[in-house]
Amino acid sequence: MIRETAFEIKRIRFDENYHPSGRTRLTTNFANLARGESRQENLRNVLRMIDNRFNGLAHWDNPMGDRYSVELEIVSIEMDLAFAGKNESFPLIEVLYTTIVDKKANRRIEGLAGNSFSSYVRDYDFSVLLPDYNKNKAEFTVPQNYGDLHGNLFKSVVNSTAYRKNFRKLPLICLSVSTNRTYYRTENQHPVLGVEYQQREFSLTDQYFNKMGMQVRYFMPRNSAAPLAFYFFGDLLSDYSTLELISTISVMESFQKVYRPEIYNANAAAGDCYKPSLQHQDYSNTRIVYDREERSQLATAQGKYTEENFIEPYHDVLEQWSASYAA
Repeated sequence: MIRETAFEIKRIRFDENYHPSGRTRLTTNFANLARGESRQENLRNVLRMIDNRFNGLAHWDNPMGDRYSVELEIVSIEMDLAFAGKNESFPLIEVLYTTIVDKKANRRIEGLAGNSFSSYVRDYDFSVLLPDYNKNKAEFTVPQNYGDLHGNLFKSVVNSTAYRKNFRKLPLICLSVSTNRTYYRTENQHPVLGVEYQQREFSLTDQYFNKMGMQVRYFMPRNSAAPLAFYFFGDLLSDYSTLELISTISVMESFQKVYRPEIYNANAAAGDCYKPSLQHQDYSNTRIVYDREERSQLATAQGKYTEENFIEPYHDVLEQWSASYAA
């Protein structure tokens, strides 16, 4: 069976010289930017956006707005296939790890693992399994036990010795809000995360992350255009430091301005009752080249890769392990 020692963590610096490895999901935010003729300019610009946003949020004792910079590492988590008698591994999950550089104090401050979240099995679940399951059906539904295997794999990763050796805290993941839901502004306001929004029914992504053991809350930070979805273990408001939270916001809001400018680079901020839309026209483009249609096609291609190289060959043992893990 699959043991917690089955996971190996690899880390690579994400900077303007970054080149995706052959095992990196090409739909991943950082990998998508690092391809094509504009790759180096893309990377340089998004890193500048991240630093500027960080300094804008960490404005105290920072009169010139240049005290901090954020360094990023891509964390790849691979799964040993020894349980199936194979002397190889499968690229399971990718996240980002932040390090905060305080140039005034001349020190480096540990940030958080998570931020972005990329998963081959998630590509399979959303881009292959769901469309096939709903083909020719009048009403959209999800299969029984949808997301269970992925959720148990993720929980096994964060509980593993490999994860605990590399990171002091459980991951904090920050994604776009759903375009299928309406969000309502509350009176609750956090000094870093900003004003809290709530919704009346969790999205499919929210439910999927719940299978991973994570809760969700939605906050719109100061000077943001729309709320972000924060997925976390424990207590979002007390388990993370101010600078840790700012690192996650600055990284993920910058990526979202590139990938979903209609929402996160809109020219007017979300109101009291907010329904995100990718059809919104009043927004500004960044100077960063990105092909959203290609990204969608790659998600399907990589979902099929997962089906052929992980789900189908090891289906029985994976299902057996997942059932026993849940129990």
